[in-house]
Amino acid sequence: MAGPQDEIDALTKQVAALTARVYQLEQLNGVVSEPRAQAISREPQSPAPPTAATIPPPSSHQPATVPRSAQPTPSQPGFRSAFTKDEAGLEKKIGQFWLNRIGIVAVLVGVSYFLKFAFESNWIGPGGRIAIGLLAGIGLILWSERFRHRGHVAFSYSLKAVGIGTLYLSLWGAFQVYHLIPSAAAFLAMVIVTGATIVLALNQDAELLASFALAGGFATPVLLSTGQNHEVVLFSYVVLLDIAILAMAIFKPWRRLLWGSFAGTVILYIGWYSDYYTKDQRALTICFATLFAAIFAAIPLASPYEKSRRFNGPSVTLTLIPLLNAAGFFLVLYAMYEDEKVTLTWFALALAAVYLVVAAAFKQRFSKQDTTFIRLLHVAIAIAFITIAIPLKLNGQWITISWLVESAVLLWVSVRTQTSFLRYLASAALSLGILRLLFFDHFRTEMLVFNLRFFTYLVAIAVLGGIAAFGKQHASEKEMPFIYLSVVGLNLLALIALTLEVSDYFSRRITEAGANRFAFYHQLALGRDFTYSAVWLVYGAALMTVGFRKRSAFVRWQALVLIAFTIGKVFVYDVSQLGGSYRILSFIALGAVLLGISFIYQRDWLKLSADSSERSA
Repeated sequence: MAGPQDEIDALTKQVAALTARVYQLEQLNGVVSEPRAQAISREPQSPAPPTAATIPPPSSHQPATVPRSAQPTPSQPGFRSAFTKDEAGLEKKIGQFWLNRIGIVAVLVGVSYFLKFAFESNWIGPGGRIAIGLLAGIGLILWSERFRHRGHVAFSYSLKAVGIGTLYLSLWGAFQVYHLIPSAAAFLAMVIVTGATIVLALNQDAELLASFALAGGFATPVLLSTGQNHEVVLFSYVVLLDIAILAMAIFKPWRRLLWGSFAGTVILYIGWYSDYYTKDQRALTICFATLFAAIFAAIPLASPYEKSRRFNGPSVTLTLIPLLNAAGFFLVLYAMYEDEKVTLTWFALALAAVYLVVAAAFKQRFSKQDTTFIRLLHVAIAIAFITIAIPLKLNGQWITISWLVESAVLLWVSVRTQTSFLRYLASAALSLGILRLLFFDHFRTEMLVFNLRFFTYLVAIAVLGGIAAFGKQHASEKEMPFIYLSVVGLNLLALIALTLEVSDYFSRRITEAGANRFAFYHQLALGRDFTYSAVWLVYGAALMTVGFRKRSAFVRWQALVLIAFTIGKVFVYDVSQLGGSYRILSFIALGAVLLGISFIYQRDWLKLSADSSERSA
């Protein structure tokens, strides 16, 4: 009969054998960890560590392979290691954020249904309903602090959003739905909620809470609107709110709030202007619009000059808001002084002076920082206002010129400051100027070449010529197609301008003929059609000459296309429409130009057949 010591020894051997088997299975699956290996190495040394010889062999009815039950299961390390980081991140996102939001919505929906049922059953009166809403909002905000202190910040802010929204809606219901409190009391209460949210955001250094305050602050006038015109109260409140947002942006890097403030101000102003503005309110409205413009113009001076967080360059906020602010303010002035061009001219000159002063002040305040971009941006805005101011007393074609000049200035600033995204703004201004020139501007010319239309085309051609001449030095590889496009656009605008000059010249000649215009019409029409061909042919020859001198195949191909088009006109149209002398001149001129170009190619002055270093543009 075995004694207690023999039983202990037998049990120890079984444990050792079982441990060795588990260890071997883990090795076969490649999931044994260092702590586990160390733990096995610390197994009791008596009896001796199990080896393959001491492991009991499997019985005859057991397979020699690893049993299926010994394969890794979801609870074992081998299974967990199969998860990827993306799957774990998705699971965490679903658990922490989406389930959180769905849960909040579900609770709110359930409570809303309960309250709706209680209200319909008259269990709770209007005063009680508002009290429940206010207490619920305050309770949610206080409850959210417990989660924040425990490290659940995102969940805490979700509860705060619901609580703050509940407070605003409860105050709105107390005034608009149940008429329990006057508008002044509701307005004051909402201002207190907004102010308390701002204080909370500053204390917790939470931009999200500041955005809640921003949204609630600009929603307050809409929620409490009575359908009456309260311009002074409304805009005074918006001015104070904008100043508060600007003050926060000075001490906190919350530049997105500035965008919200700007957008909210614009929306409220447009809403009020479309419903209530009358001309007798112009002076007061101009004062408030000037205050708004001054607040947003001060953003570059008040906010620290920092690089953009997303782009390689200066802050997008400090770049776009001054541009949008200047354009928006001038549109406000234009809407109220549309018929008083002289007054608008003085406004434009005053704005140009203000932006030059801001540029100088910005450079002086941040003398130790690289302020070239922001300073030149304000100079560009000033130049734009000067460009607008000069022609305001004349006609609308100068708006086209101002856009073209603005595009050139913006391109210059982008090159000087090496700011790529500013080139998109320049491209937009250039496109608007060219589209307006081609499709919207209407000119009445009295002189050949020396007129406003030809001058406007020359400005556009000069801008495109500058891009073509200097673009290769500063453009990236992706921007090279736009350089080639500018060359094509330059030539097209030049041809259009010359063709229009020919058309207007003969139109004036027909008009001057008076009663005899019909007798001379056919002869003048023949002269006009011949002149078209002559101008296009001369321009094509000049373009071909430039292509030869610059050794640019790209320019020569444009010349060839133009000459081919002229050939088609001469052989198809001129041969049937023009008279004898015009027909003879057309064919002789065309033949001479073609023979000259052919001679140059036959002499191979460019060594095209020798595979020389021919430039493509």
